[in-house]
Amino acid sequence: GRDIARSRAMDHVFGYTAVNDVTARDVQMRHQQWDLGKSFDTFCPMGPWIVSADELDGRDTRVRGWVNGELRQDGHTKDLIFDIPTLIETCSRGITLYPGDVIATGTPAGVGMGMKPPRWLRDGDVVRIEIDGLGVIENRFESRHG
Repeated sequence: GRDIARSRAMDHVFGYTAVNDVTARDVQMRHQQWDLGKSFDTFCPMGPWIVSADELDGRDTRVRGWVNGELRQDGHTKDLIFDIPTLIETCSRGITLYPGDVIATGTPAGVGMGMKPPRWLRDGDVVRIEIDGLGVIENRFESRHG
């Protein structure tokens, strides 16, 4: 759809899956281009399945993230800066959305860049994301530079 009204946005949601919103902050900051730092091979792992919208209300769901077993993020989709209907409405103003398209909502507070001092992911770190009613995705990070 295109130009989807916020009031009809949820009619366009098939379901929900977990997305690990990976960002290479060094690239992102060097180029001041948000998307470039999120666009490398193996970035944005998602899954391992989809829960249909009639089984889960993604507008009211707890999201947690761990790095090497340490809880770093504990948030709720109801606290997103832009809620799901607003994201759909906004995206559909600029592009036509098709079945199968994925819109990532962003991440809860607690990203390493925002910590004092910043805590960057390192080679071998394991990131685990758990979304209530949806499941878990876990990824081990490997540096492409060895």
